[in-house]
Amino acid sequence: MPANVEIKASVEDVDALKQKAAKLSESEGTIIIQEDVFFQVPKGRLKLRKLQDAPSQLIYYERTDQSGPKFSDYNITQIPDPESLQETLGKALGIQGIVKKTRTLYIVGQTRVHVDTVAGLGNFMELEVVLEDGQTLEEGQHLANDLMSKLGVKTSDLVSVSYMDLILKDKNNQSTSNS
Repeated sequence: MPANVEIKASVEDVDALKQKAAKLSESEGTIIIQEDVFFQVPKGRLKLRKLQDAPSQLIYYERTDQSGPKFSDYNITQIPDPESLQETLGKALGIQGIVKKTRTLYIVGQTRVHVDTVAGLGNFMELEVVLEDGQTLEEGQHLANDLMSKLGVKTSDLVSVSYMDLILKDKNNQSTSNS
């Protein structure tokens, strides 16, 4: 399975982060509109990623929830009919929730820098260091930490869980406060 090292952080000044990412990547970035439908599975995470101007993908991944760099194993399958697959998997597994985001993607070396605006949550940054064959987890973590420093991301901004987890936590907090 392909693997990467990921870092996620909340972002206060999204414009400043985009400027730094653009300078490091020597590009203006690519805007991607995404909707991720998460399914209830007994192990790992399974999501159907619907992309506005590209083929959809079914993505299975396993990753621990922790602040800072985290290792992720994943598989990606291209999906020609996402609506039908969503209906089928929704009936078979149940839908956990949906994450809608606008992502600006920058490539810095072997790292994908995502600057995300997530509906209902706000602005975030994700780094995905795509590990090359033979590259160690420690090497990936070093690259992620170095880029985090160059982008001005503080350890206090790190987020240990997925967007879906944040949405579910917010939904649970709202239902608790409404009771």
